[in-house]
Amino acid sequence: MRSIAVSVTFLIVGLGHTRAQDMAAGERVFAQCRACHQVNENAKNAVGPHLNGLFGRVAGSVEGYNYSPANKNSGITWDEATFREYIQNPRAKIPGTKMVYAGLKDEQRINDLIAYLKQFNAQRQKATQ
Repeated sequence: MRSIAVSVTFLIVGLGHTRAQDMAAGERVFAQCRACHQVNENAKNAVGPHLNGLFGRVAGSVEGYNYSPANKNSGITWDEATFREYIQNPRAKIPGTKMVYAGLKDEQRINDLIAYLKQFNAQRQKATQ
């Protein structure tokens, strides 16, 4: 009986750990972002700016991308909390943004997306883990 309890405990702990942030799942979430955004060493601005080095970057600051005045003047520096709020409802966070995405509501998918995006630094290199 004790071995069953120990097994269940490890299973629960293991599930909790895997649900924190999952880069592979984040890559699948990012598939819907690819219509407008790119990440990786060859990323370019497209319909939206590339997202390499997103966290720590001032909103509206990617060179060569034509941002809306709302985005350029938002005063936002992207961190996890700000990105979470934004990705849930971009137009509520930055009224007047050009981003037409309706929003990502699922917290776990947001966690996974953040884990995926954090891999790509401002030098367009994939960060080591």
